[in-house]
Amino acid sequence: MQWLNTIVDELIARHPEGEIIVSSGVSPSGPYHLGTLREVLTAEVITNEVRDRGRQAKHLHICDDLDVFRKVPANIPESYKKYLGVPLCDIPSPEDPNKSYADYYTEDFLEAGKSLNLTAEVIRAHQKYREGYFTDAIEIALENIDKLKKILEEISGHKVDDNWSPIQVVEDGYIKNRVFKSINKDSKTLIYIDQNGQEKETKYDSGLVKLNWRIDWPARWWKMSVMAEPFGRDHATKGGSYDTGEVIVKEVYGTEAPLPMPYHFINRTGDTKKMSKSAGDTVTTSDLLEIMPPEVLWYFILRSAPSKQLFFDEGQSLIRLIDDFGELLAKQDKTESDNQLIRHCMRGVSEPTISRVPFSLLSESYQAALKDADEAVKIIARTEYHEVAIKDAETIKRELKFIDAWLNKHAPEEVKFSLRDTIKSDDFSDQQKDFMSKLADKISEAPKDADGEWYHLAIYELKDSTGLSPKELFSTLYQSIIGKQSGPRAGWFLSILDREWLINRLRLAA
Repeated sequence: MQWLNTIVDELIARHPEGEIIVSSGVSPSGPYHLGTLREVLTAEVITNEVRDRGRQAKHLHICDDLDVFRKVPANIPESYKKYLGVPLCDIPSPEDPNKSYADYYTEDFLEAGKSLNLTAEVIRAHQKYREGYFTDAIEIALENIDKLKKILEEISGHKVDDNWSPIQVVEDGYIKNRVFKSINKDSKTLIYIDQNGQEKETKYDSGLVKLNWRIDWPARWWKMSVMAEPFGRDHATKGGSYDTGEVIVKEVYGTEAPLPMPYHFINRTGDTKKMSKSAGDTVTTSDLLEIMPPEVLWYFILRSAPSKQLFFDEGQSLIRLIDDFGELLAKQDKTESDNQLIRHCMRGVSEPTISRVPFSLLSESYQAALKDADEAVKIIARTEYHEVAIKDAETIKRELKFIDAWLNKHAPEEVKFSLRDTIKSDDFSDQQKDFMSKLADKISEAPKDADGEWYHLAIYELKDSTGLSPKELFSTLYQSIIGKQSGPRAGWFLSILDREWLINRLRLAA
């Protein structure tokens, strides 16, 4: 894990003594999804690696719930348009009026965090502002408006409005950009100009005033002594929010910026745009943990450097991911990097959940066993994975729980099947019935250890005597067994079925 070691080496070199603080931050404007999770898990693994090297470290996760509600997500009622402009912490939850919109998404993340064994200390931004934590940061910003304007203009290359202010004001429940007039530090109040040009007074030590994003970020670094932070690559563009924050935190707040760790986005396979909370095209953390174990989710994020763009879907991408992780666990000659990756993925995992059996074989065996986990293990034991099935039986059963959820919610239709309960002779032509009868005779005389290759050859040997094309041979089998025109690899599939049941089915007797 060269990328991780490089980051931690530099972080420790920068801070040879004391506790190392790593931060992440997400706005709960929608569900925590695979894209936002990259930030959280990157910060967490850096913290864990620092600890593994014998240093104290803490991961602070900032829930930016004082952010303004800007757009109604796809899964939220359109009636929520009336809350546009309101802080996320002050909007009612879609499910519980006693909780906030921010709670709705944050609590889902906190529950997922238990499964992921996160150690992050979750900090709610609205609580910090309302308890006065950022009071001095606000005062310093207001004392340095001219300096801030100059920094923003020079670094970003954009002209700042003459009436620009580093603060936003909560006015009648809505967050507004207002012109700052004056401040009274003794009473912790300030005067601003409302939209009608009238002067208004408000308290700035109780959450009615917040710093705008470009100032809030470096103020947070200063207040929380942040030493490293991953963030989306859009913040790392030249003149972007990290560049301005780096100068602001040094020249206005008098400290150094954290080690920057920009990460690339995660797209759905085939999409050119990153996952969007508002568009509803995300893969939520809770959904992911239903179909894959936490260690596989960690593996997906950690196996590539943060700078690499990732792609994911619940079909082939998921299948390959789980198989890749299984191969890594089973690898005999693991490198130091392999062991480091496994250590971080398996942290806190008491029982392994990924077996050495390929995902496709597990899925097909489970369905052939009518979704009975014990029977599925018996089926797998009749394949080349006989020894694995015996040794890893309990691991296989744990993995099958995730496969069951995957089949129910996300599996492509082409990989889903179930054995037909009944069969009718009238559904097949005389040629098809002749083929099935002859194949049944062959199977009745097959050696006890006949494998998929034996069955495959047995099917082809009947091509000339039945007058059916290879495509018709296979479609006949699939139609008789699962009621579809295609399915799993035919030879292998027949080999795992109960032989007596298969013979009766081919003879149209079951």
